[in-house]
Amino acid sequence: VVGTEAAFAPFEFADEKTGKLTGFDVELIQAVAQEIGFKKCTVVNMDFDALIPAVNSGKADVAISAVTINDTRKRVVLFTQPYYKSGLAFIVRKGITDVKTFEDLKAKTIAVQKETTGEVYARQLEEKGAVIKAFASNEQAFTELKNGKADAVVCDLPVLQYFLKNGGSAFASLAGNPLTVEEYGILMGKKKPDMQKAMDKALDNLKRNGTYDKLYEML
Repeated sequence: VVGTEAAFAPFEFADEKTGKLTGFDVELIQAVAQEIGFKKCTVVNMDFDALIPAVNSGKADVAISAVTINDTRKRVVLFTQPYYKSGLAFIVRKGITDVKTFEDLKAKTIAVQKETTGEVYARQLEEKGAVIKAFASNEQAFTELKNGKADAVVCDLPVLQYFLKNGGSAFASLAGNPLTVEEYGILMGKKKPDMQKAMDKALDNLKRNGTYDKLYEML
C-alpha cells in the first residue's frame, strides 16, 4: 500500500476522465513494486501531511509524493536514494510587475501548500511583512492566485511549469530564479530498513534497464 497526495501534477494526480491516479511518481512506484516482486501495488490518495503518520502507523507501507529529502524528515522516516532532482521556484499573478526576486515578495500575499518545503521557505518573509496562506493542497493555492486573493505561489519548479503549460499561463508567470535544489525520495517507517534496501536496488535496476528514462519522458 502506497500513500500519495494526488494533487501535484505531473508527479501524482487523478486522470480527469477516469479518476485513476497517474503521474510520474505513481508509474515509478508501480515499476519499483514489480521489480521487487510484489504481486499487487495499491496507491492510496491522502493529504500530504498525513503521509509520514501513515507510514509510521502502518496505514501505508511506503509513500511517494514528490517528498523532499531533508534532515527534519529523516529523523522520523527512512528515505530511498534520491529518484528526482528538483527545486523551489515561484510564480506571480499577471499584472504584478514589481517582483523580480524572492525578496520582492516581502510585501505580498503568498499561497503555499502546508507542510511542504515551499511553506518553510516562504515563511522566511513573514517577519518582513509577507502574508502566508497555507492550504491543504497545491490546487487550492493555485486557485487562490487565480481568484486574485494571493500574489504568488511558492512550489516545486516542475509542478509550476506543468501548471503554466496546462492553462496557468493565462493568469500567472514564473518570476525570479529557482530558489533551491532539492531531491525527492520514497519514504517508509524507521523499522523498514529491508524495504529501503530493496527499493534502492529496484531503483538502480530501473535506471540501468531504461525503464526510469521512459517514465521520465512523461514529465
